[in-house]
Amino acid sequence: MRVLVVEDEHVLADAIAEWLREETHAVDLAHDGEAALERLAVNDYDVVVLDRDLPRVHGDDVCKELVASDSAARVLMLTAAAQLDDRVTGLSIGADDYLPKPFAFPELAARVLALGRRSRPAAPPVLRRAGITLDPSRREVFRDGRFVPLARKEFAVLAELLRAQGGVVSAEHLLEKAWDEHADPFTGAVRLTVLKLRRKLAGPPVIETVPGVGYRIG
Repeated sequence: MRVLVVEDEHVLADAIAEWLREETHAVDLAHDGEAALERLAVNDYDVVVLDRDLPRVHGDDVCKELVASDSAARVLMLTAAAQLDDRVTGLSIGADDYLPKPFAFPELAARVLALGRRSRPAAPPVLRRAGITLDPSRREVFRDGRFVPLARKEFAVLAELLRAQGGVVSAEHLLEKAWDEHADPFTGAVRLTVLKLRRKLAGPPVIETVPGVGYRIG
Protein backbone atom coordinates (compact mmCIF):
# COMPACT_ATOMS: atom_id res chain seq x y z
CA MET A 1 0.00 0.00 0.00
CA ARG A 2 0.99 3.63 -0.41
CA VAL A 3 0.99 5.55 2.89
CA LEU A 4 1.58 9.23 3.67
CA VAL A 5 2.89 9.95 7.18
CA VAL A 6 2.30 13.56 8.27
CA GLU A 7 4.11 14.30 11.52
CA ASP A 8 6.11 17.40 12.51
CA GLU A 9 8.31 15.55 15.01
CA HIS A 10 11.00 14.31 12.64
CA VAL A 11 12.29 11.49 14.83
CA LEU A 12 8.81 10.09 15.35
CA ALA A 13 7.93 10.50 11.68
CA ASP A 14 11.06 8.58 10.64
CA ALA A 15 10.32 5.84 13.16
CA ILE A 16 6.74 5.43 11.90
CA ALA A 17 7.91 5.38 8.29
CA GLU A 18 10.57 2.77 8.98
CA TRP A 19 8.12 0.54 10.83
CA LEU A 20 5.57 0.74 8.03
CA ARG A 21 8.23 0.07 5.38
CA GLU A 22 9.15 -3.08 7.26
CA GLU A 23 5.48 -4.01 6.82
CA THR A 24 6.11 -3.72 3.01
CA HIS A 25 4.25 -0.41 2.56
CA ALA A 26 5.55 2.41 0.38
CA VAL A 27 5.81 5.47 2.63
CA ASP A 28 6.14 9.20 1.93
CA LEU A 29 6.75 11.83 4.62
CA ALA A 30 5.48 15.36 5.21
CA HIS A 31 6.34 17.46 8.25
CA ASP A 32 3.65 20.13 8.02
CA GLY A 33 0.11 20.48 6.73
CA GLU A 34 1.06 22.49 3.68
CA ALA A 35 3.52 19.83 2.48
CA ALA A 36 0.90 17.16 3.15
CA LEU A 37 -1.65 18.89 0.91
CA GLU A 38 0.94 19.21 -1.85
CA ARG A 39 1.65 15.47 -1.78
CA LEU A 40 -2.04 14.58 -1.57
CA ALA A 41 -2.66 16.64 -4.70
CA VAL A 42 -0.24 14.59 -6.82
CA ASN A 43 -0.10 11.09 -5.27
CA ASP A 44 -2.72 8.39 -4.80
CA TYR A 45 -2.51 7.22 -1.18
CA ASP A 46 -4.35 4.35 0.48
CA VAL A 47 -3.85 5.62 4.03
CA VAL A 48 -2.80 8.94 5.58
CA VAL A 49 -1.30 8.82 9.08
CA LEU A 50 -2.05 12.37 10.15
CA ASP A 51 -0.82 14.20 13.24
CA ARG A 52 -3.48 16.65 14.35
CA ASP A 53 -1.33 19.49 15.70
CA LEU A 54 0.63 20.49 12.59
CA PRO A 55 2.38 23.73 11.63
CA ARG A 56 1.33 25.86 8.63
CA VAL A 57 -1.94 24.01 8.03
CA HIS A 58 -3.63 22.33 10.98
CA GLY A 59 -4.25 18.58 10.76
CA ASP A 60 -8.00 19.16 11.04
CA ASP A 61 -7.92 21.33 7.93
CA VAL A 62 -5.83 18.77 6.03
CA CYS A 63 -8.43 16.13 6.92
CA LYS A 64 -11.31 18.35 5.83
CA GLU A 65 -9.68 19.10 2.47
CA LEU A 66 -8.96 15.41 1.90
CA VAL A 67 -12.59 14.51 2.60
CA ALA A 68 -13.84 17.35 0.37
CA SER A 69 -11.70 16.06 -2.51
CA ASP A 70 -13.55 12.71 -2.46
CA SER A 71 -10.25 10.89 -2.08
CA ALA A 72 -10.43 7.17 -1.33
CA ALA A 73 -7.56 7.55 1.16
CA ARG A 74 -8.36 6.62 4.75
CA VAL A 75 -7.19 8.84 7.60
CA LEU A 76 -5.63 7.61 10.84
CA MET A 77 -5.38 10.67 13.08
CA LEU A 78 -2.65 10.87 15.70
CA THR A 79 -2.78 13.29 18.61
CA ALA A 80 -1.52 13.83 22.12
CA ALA A 81 -5.04 14.91 23.08
CA ALA A 82 -6.76 11.74 24.25
CA GLN A 83 -9.96 13.16 25.76
CA LEU A 84 -13.31 11.92 24.48
CA ASP A 85 -14.22 15.32 23.01
CA ASP A 86 -10.99 15.36 21.02
CA ARG A 87 -11.64 11.90 19.60
CA VAL A 88 -15.22 12.82 18.70
CA THR A 89 -14.04 16.00 16.96
CA GLY A 90 -11.41 14.13 14.97
CA LEU A 91 -13.90 11.54 13.77
CA SER A 92 -16.59 14.10 13.04
CA ILE A 93 -14.40 15.99 10.55
CA GLY A 94 -13.76 12.85 8.53
CA ALA A 95 -10.99 10.83 10.16
CA ASP A 96 -11.56 7.08 9.85
CA ASP A 97 -9.64 6.12 12.98
CA TYR A 98 -8.02 7.84 15.93
CA LEU A 99 -4.90 6.84 17.86
CA PRO A 100 -3.71 8.83 20.87
CA LYS A 101 -0.02 9.34 21.65
CA PRO A 102 1.92 7.53 22.95
CA PHE A 103 1.04 4.44 20.95
CA ALA A 104 2.53 1.03 20.21
CA PHE A 105 3.96 0.65 16.71
CA PRO A 106 2.40 -2.82 16.18
CA GLU A 107 -1.04 -1.34 16.90
CA LEU A 108 -0.46 1.53 14.49
CA ALA A 109 0.67 -0.91 11.78
CA ALA A 110 -2.41 -3.09 12.35
CA ARG A 111 -4.74 -0.09 12.09
CA VAL A 112 -3.03 1.08 8.88
CA LEU A 113 -3.47 -2.37 7.34
CA ALA A 114 -7.14 -2.46 8.34
CA LEU A 115 -7.79 1.02 6.90
CA GLY A 116 -5.95 0.10 3.72
CA ARG A 117 -8.37 -2.74 3.10
CA ARG A 118 -11.24 -0.26 3.36
CA SER A 119 -9.71 2.16 0.84
CA ARG A 120 -10.10 -0.37 -1.99
CA PRO A 121 -12.77 -2.72 -3.31
CA ALA A 122 -13.33 -5.50 -0.81
CA ALA A 123 -10.67 -8.20 -0.85
CA PRO A 124 -10.23 -11.21 1.42
CA PRO A 125 -7.70 -10.86 4.28
CA VAL A 126 -5.67 -13.71 2.74
CA LEU A 127 -5.13 -13.51 -1.04
CA ARG A 128 -5.16 -16.73 -3.09
CA ARG A 129 -4.71 -17.41 -6.80
CA ALA A 130 -2.93 -19.89 -9.06
CA GLY A 131 -1.60 -21.90 -6.13
CA ILE A 132 -0.25 -18.79 -4.40
CA THR A 133 -1.34 -17.82 -0.89
CA LEU A 134 -0.36 -14.39 0.47
CA ASP A 135 -1.15 -13.33 4.04
CA PRO A 136 -0.59 -9.55 4.43
CA SER A 137 -0.85 -9.57 8.23
CA ARG A 138 1.77 -12.32 8.63
CA ARG A 139 3.79 -11.22 5.59
CA GLU A 140 3.93 -14.82 4.40
CA VAL A 141 3.72 -16.26 0.89
CA PHE A 142 3.28 -19.91 -0.09
CA ARG A 143 3.31 -21.50 -3.55
CA ASP A 144 1.59 -24.88 -3.62
CA GLY A 145 2.30 -25.24 0.11
CA ARG A 146 5.97 -24.22 -0.21
CA PHE A 147 7.06 -21.15 1.75
CA VAL A 148 8.46 -18.44 -0.53
CA PRO A 149 10.75 -15.86 1.15
CA LEU A 150 10.29 -12.47 -0.50
CA ALA A 151 11.93 -9.07 -0.15
CA ARG A 152 9.65 -6.15 0.74
CA LYS A 153 9.18 -4.84 -2.81
CA GLU A 154 8.61 -8.34 -4.17
CA PHE A 155 5.92 -8.93 -1.53
CA ALA A 156 4.25 -5.59 -2.29
CA VAL A 157 4.21 -6.20 -6.05
CA LEU A 158 2.84 -9.73 -5.64
CA ALA A 159 0.09 -8.42 -3.34
CA GLU A 160 -0.99 -5.88 -5.97
CA LEU A 161 -1.08 -8.54 -8.68
CA LEU A 162 -3.16 -10.87 -6.51
CA ARG A 163 -5.58 -8.09 -5.53
CA ALA A 164 -6.32 -7.54 -9.23
CA GLN A 165 -7.93 -11.04 -9.29
CA GLY A 166 -6.68 -11.87 -12.76
CA GLY A 167 -6.83 -8.33 -14.13
CA VAL A 168 -3.88 -6.63 -15.76
CA VAL A 169 -1.86 -4.31 -13.50
CA SER A 170 0.23 -1.63 -15.19
CA ALA A 171 3.86 -1.00 -14.29
CA GLU A 172 2.82 2.55 -13.40
CA HIS A 173 0.31 1.28 -10.85
CA LEU A 174 2.88 -1.07 -9.31
CA LEU A 175 5.38 1.77 -9.09
CA GLU A 176 2.74 3.97 -7.44
CA LYS A 177 1.78 1.40 -4.81
CA ALA A 178 5.06 -0.35 -4.02
CA TRP A 179 7.59 2.50 -4.22
CA ASP A 180 7.68 5.95 -2.61
CA GLU A 181 7.80 9.36 -4.28
CA HIS A 182 11.58 9.17 -4.72
CA ALA A 183 11.37 6.21 -7.12
CA ASP A 184 12.69 6.87 -10.62
CA PRO A 185 10.09 5.64 -13.14
CA PHE A 186 12.83 4.99 -15.70
CA THR A 187 14.98 2.62 -13.62
CA GLY A 188 13.24 -0.60 -14.66
CA ALA A 189 12.65 -1.39 -10.99
CA VAL A 190 9.25 -2.94 -11.66
CA ARG A 191 10.53 -5.20 -14.43
CA LEU A 192 13.47 -6.34 -12.30
CA THR A 193 11.23 -7.03 -9.29
CA VAL A 194 8.81 -9.07 -11.41
CA LEU A 195 11.76 -11.04 -12.79
CA LYS A 196 12.92 -11.87 -9.24
CA LEU A 197 9.37 -12.82 -8.28
CA ARG A 198 9.12 -15.27 -11.16
CA ARG A 199 12.36 -16.93 -10.11
CA LYS A 200 11.33 -17.27 -6.48
CA LEU A 201 7.83 -18.52 -7.26
CA ALA A 202 9.35 -21.10 -9.63
CA GLY A 203 7.43 -23.14 -12.19
CA PRO A 204 5.04 -23.41 -13.71
CA PRO A 205 5.10 -19.66 -14.53
CA VAL A 206 2.11 -17.71 -13.17
CA ILE A 207 3.01 -14.05 -13.80
CA GLU A 208 2.16 -13.15 -17.38
CA THR A 209 3.50 -10.10 -19.20
CA VAL A 210 0.90 -8.33 -21.33
CA PRO A 211 3.01 -6.37 -23.84
CA GLY A 212 2.53 -2.64 -23.62
CA VAL A 213 -0.03 -3.00 -20.81
CA GLY A 214 1.41 -4.63 -17.68
CA TYR A 215 1.34 -7.88 -15.75
CA ARG A 216 -1.24 -10.31 -14.46
CA ILE A 217 -1.62 -13.57 -12.60
CA GLY A 218 -4.02 -15.71 -14.62
